[in-house]
Amino acid sequence: MPTGVIVNALAVLIGGIVGGVGGKYLSEKFKTEINMIFGLASMTMGIIAIAPTKNMAAVIFALIIGTAVGLLLHVSAWINRGAFQMQRIIARFVPANKTLSEEEFSASLLTVIVLFVSSGTGIYGALVNGMTGDATILDFFTGAIFAANLGFVVSLIAVPQFVVLMILFLLAGVIYPLTTPAMIIDFKAVGGTLMLATGFRMIKVRMFPTADMIPAMLFIMPISWAWTTWVLPLLAK
Repeated sequence: MPTGVIVNALAVLIGGIVGGVGGKYLSEKFKTEINMIFGLASMTMGIIAIAPTKNMAAVIFALIIGTAVGLLLHVSAWINRGAFQMQRIIARFVPANKTLSEEEFSASLLTVIVLFVSSGTGIYGALVNGMTGDATILDFFTGAIFAANLGFVVSLIAVPQFVVLMILFLLAGVIYPLTTPAMIIDFKAVGGTLMLATGFRMIKVRMFPTADMIPAMLFIMPISWAWTTWVLPLLAK
């Protein structure tokens, strides 16, 4: 069962409603500082995922190669274009928060769409759920705090988020039988690195190109397998 995907989409839906209702009662200082805690939580989960790494060299190679490919293919630009179109559709049905200018509202909503639908955290969580059954990565509180600024529009993002993450969940079920325990652990380490980078972005310390880093999750398993099968035996001689 895609428990994590279902619960995560519901978390964004409900979190958006809660934030839309209660956001007006929260101060800007509270919203800003609690978002810092969410960023810290993302970084903590990332560190925990990275710690058990089996083949650190393979993880580093995957990150470098994957990010280079993402930058060359302009993955972030494609994701932003899709998010922009989504934002235009959503904004037709749900009015903007009157406390924000139209430009601020559009920019903030675009950020939220990318965060929930195509971030490393969401993709990583869906794939891990499909491969291992781990369904612990949720977006309820993040959805609530964004909705406190943007209103109920955040809840509608749960629809495209569910579709994208469900596809990834189903793909994970096909991939898992072809993997080894070391490949799964190294995959989690790459996902953890993306979560760490996402945390840095959320607290606005460093704007890592997280969208362009996503292809690293495609490269890590074959690189991990090749490292274990070919490189390590040569190094052991």
